[in-house]
Amino acid sequence: QTVSIMSAKYRVTESEPDVEVLVPKKKDGKKKTNMNDLKKELTMDEHKIPLEELCERVKTDPVNGLSTSQAAEFLERDGPNALTPPETTPEWIKFLKNLFGGFSTLLWIGAILCFLAYGIDAATIKNREELSSDYLYLGVVLAAVVLITGIFQYYQESKSSKIMESFKNMVPSQAIVIRDGEKCQIVAEKLVIGDVVIVKGGDKIPADLRIYSCQNMKVDNSSLTGEAEPQARGIECTHDNPLETKNIAFFSTNCVEGSGQGIVIKCGDHTVMGRIATLASGLSSGQTPIAREIAHFIHIITGFAVFLGVTFFIISMALGYHWILSVVYLIGIIVANVPEGLLATVTVCLTLTAKRMARKNCLVKNLEAVETLGSTSTICSDKTGTLTQNRMTVAHMWFDNKVVEADTTEDQSGESVGMESASWDALSKIALLCNRASFLQGQENIPILKRETAGDASESALLKCVELSVGDVEGRRKKNVKIAEIPFNSTNKYQVSIHETEDPNDKRYLLVMKGAPERILDRCNRILNKGVAEEMTQEWKDDFESAYMELGGLGERVLGFCHEYLPIDQFPPGYQFDSEDVNFPLENLTFVGLMSMIDPPRAAVPDAVRKCRSAGIKVIMVTGDHPITAKAIAKGVGIISEGYETVEDMATRLNIPERDINPRDAKACVVHGSKLTDMTSDQIDDILKYHEEIVFARTSPQQKLIIVEGCQRLGAIVAVTGDGVNDSPALKQADIGVAMGISGSDVSKQAADMILLDDNFASIVTGVEEGRLIFDNLKKSIAYTLTSNIPEITPFLLFIMANIPLPLGTVTILFIDLGTDMLPAISLAYEQAESDIMKRQPRNPIKDRLVNERLISLAYGQIGMIQALAGFFSYFVVMMHNGFLPTRLFGIRADWDERTLNNLVDSFGQEWTYEARKALEFTTNTAFFLSIVIVQWADLLISKTRRLSIFQQGMRNKVLIVGLFEETCLAVFLTLCPGLDTALKMYPLEWPWWFLPMPFAVIIFIYDEIRRYLIRKYPGGWLEQETYY
Repeated sequence: QTVSIMSAKYRVTESEPDVEVLVPKKKDGKKKTNMNDLKKELTMDEHKIPLEELCERVKTDPVNGLSTSQAAEFLERDGPNALTPPETTPEWIKFLKNLFGGFSTLLWIGAILCFLAYGIDAATIKNREELSSDYLYLGVVLAAVVLITGIFQYYQESKSSKIMESFKNMVPSQAIVIRDGEKCQIVAEKLVIGDVVIVKGGDKIPADLRIYSCQNMKVDNSSLTGEAEPQARGIECTHDNPLETKNIAFFSTNCVEGSGQGIVIKCGDHTVMGRIATLASGLSSGQTPIAREIAHFIHIITGFAVFLGVTFFIISMALGYHWILSVVYLIGIIVANVPEGLLATVTVCLTLTAKRMARKNCLVKNLEAVETLGSTSTICSDKTGTLTQNRMTVAHMWFDNKVVEADTTEDQSGESVGMESASWDALSKIALLCNRASFLQGQENIPILKRETAGDASESALLKCVELSVGDVEGRRKKNVKIAEIPFNSTNKYQVSIHETEDPNDKRYLLVMKGAPERILDRCNRILNKGVAEEMTQEWKDDFESAYMELGGLGERVLGFCHEYLPIDQFPPGYQFDSEDVNFPLENLTFVGLMSMIDPPRAAVPDAVRKCRSAGIKVIMVTGDHPITAKAIAKGVGIISEGYETVEDMATRLNIPERDINPRDAKACVVHGSKLTDMTSDQIDDILKYHEEIVFARTSPQQKLIIVEGCQRLGAIVAVTGDGVNDSPALKQADIGVAMGISGSDVSKQAADMILLDDNFASIVTGVEEGRLIFDNLKKSIAYTLTSNIPEITPFLLFIMANIPLPLGTVTILFIDLGTDMLPAISLAYEQAESDIMKRQPRNPIKDRLVNERLISLAYGQIGMIQALAGFFSYFVVMMHNGFLPTRLFGIRADWDERTLNNLVDSFGQEWTYEARKALEFTTNTAFFLSIVIVQWADLLISKTRRLSIFQQGMRNKVLIVGLFEETCLAVFLTLCPGLDTALKMYPLEWPWWFLPMPFAVIIFIYDEIRRYLIRKYPGGWLEQETYY
């Protein structure tokens, strides 16, 4: 084995920064990983120092490897070559968070207060018969509601984060090493720094290796850098950046061809991939926007409830009530303010939207992420596999001095022109024969572009292109038998093969060559034009140069092709060609043409980008690929719009140096990762703030994360899309991470909150639309639910203030909140959008709240008050009908509730026993309950829209119609079902009383139609500012 030693020019200079020490010391106890260190770019010099120095540093020998005792010692010192799993949250803590977090807290407090009130009653009321169990029932129901919704939420989210498990799957199980001078296979976990590892095509790299010997070695770095092409490895240090240099192979990437030997320089968590894994699993994305909104809502409701409770506590004390009774009233008022049904409503609404999105290929892992996408203001999208198809495809050909465009659509719906030419026949023949890629067996029924191939990405692209245009690749190869070949290598930058021809009358051998265009052109003295070889003139060379620059400027990978029929007198049939000691011509050949390849954009992406832009969402491309390619794709999909120039474009157009141009004059910009490394947070913020259209190219996983954090610093709600391991830290940090379901790595899927099952970027637009719609509909649902709070609270307040018999019982309130109001509130989640919600700007998280003062003022101060009037109207009419005029009711409560008083006189001199009075009280409770149900019909109809008239919106929401029907049927059942008078204290009503609240329902409907008409007529006017929620 020849060992290639690196030359001294790569020695570390004095000015080099301090490099981190390679050998990690074994830590005593668990030390918390410093996330800020992980966010910094990797600093290492193992790829730059001479091999002897490296061997000395890691105490190894490149020929004999480590000794067994050394390996054991290093393993003891450094620990296994494995990724440390992060500290996970135990399942029971996750369950408790669902049970006690957010909205649930409010209901728990309500339940505890109910039990407290019941306890106070039980302790102070001597006569057991007088003890009411209402508070006990209410407490039990509140606790049950929280438990059921908590379990439901936990179940929905239990399918969540298993990031490290998917990283573990990337670790190879075995590795071949040289120890004590012998080759041996060991478990990859036992590898230590200094081990000499042998890798060959098909192997997974078991640790970060410094390559010191290799033969045609190529690795697939796509999961790490996003480059679709396999990258050649060599023994020379070609770049200061370890991610760019050719003499390092990274842990968990694949060696796709060739072979090599390397020394382990990093293990486990210290590898590049290990750092990404630790970073991704250590980040927390914080609260979702909807969680922040619900917390804000709880503050408002709690504030209002406590204010009301304390106010009436003071009033009742002033009215001379006993302090214990005043405390019970205080608790009663606070509990009456708790919207019991709302937690279940919000959870069900989000779940329904998640299910609807799943049908549209968006799988939501975290319920709250449904709405996050709707409030997104910036999308940071990876390029490879997300915006592009993640397969190299021939995009252009140049022959006969013209550029021909190939069809790069995913379904081959485009068309290719100008393919009928003798030059194309020759070019396609070279692309077919000078090509080591082949189709895997048994794929005859699969579309050509979707077929699996053996071979690298570029050759597979050529193979598919020829199969599509000419057909029967394998058959034609058999007719043109390969006699000899020189494989591609990075020194020569060309590949040659010699074939017999299929023409039985032509016994000449055909030499075909492809490679770097400039290298191929240098070997040619003729050029094929319309099938005829012409002399290679300077004019032809200029034409070649302009075509090469044009295709290269499109970000495409260009290859040159040439051929030569070898003269039969020098190379007769049976001639022995020698590929090692070359005995055939490699000069004075005939140039045929160019073919260029690109990973083309997905068909639906340009339209999706356009829709995002009209919805006010900024789309930023963040890729590990080269700037030219990134810029070309960005222009192709509309991330950089037509007519928008970067600083470089302006400098070229004006023919002045770039430094003379003010960067803020350029609307678009392409930022190279190497520049990002030296930028401060403020400079990154400037780029994000002052450029409308941005592409970040050649970015590392850490830089992707820094870009996301920069957007969040500026107040943006950020969605990140990606499919590679290198995207996982950014996916985790984002407000919502979106991974690709088909091409995405397991790691990216685990880090994300949402998965696009069809890998289609356009599905994000669907997600944004659904997210915006659910936010609008949740507002409507909350407005509807909160309105009935006022007719539920005011009876209690009048009961204390005016000393009247209780107009509405506690159990009855439960039937409204958890019975009649439940389905109608949920049905609003199915309401269609009022306008084109994709034409408006993303909501401002500071100003556009889920629940704001205007919503509270409309629900409580306007509609709620009319509903309360309806309830009291029914209450007083029923009382009057039975002989109690309103004047008689005020101040009667103490006598009314006195069990021993059986001759209470009404306004007309009739005497009432205690039992009869209570039967009348429960009848008025039922009337009040029915009034609320009837006015809630109108409230449901007006909640359908916030701006449009209901006549414009229509009644297409079938679930809402069912909700109205269910609400009415339940109310009828509760009032008329025999036996419920004793069980639930619901008494039947006389038919005329059913119509008492209906005028109020009509008033609510007309009032709100007029309000919305005025909002539409005077947009931005006083009414909109005060009442549009």
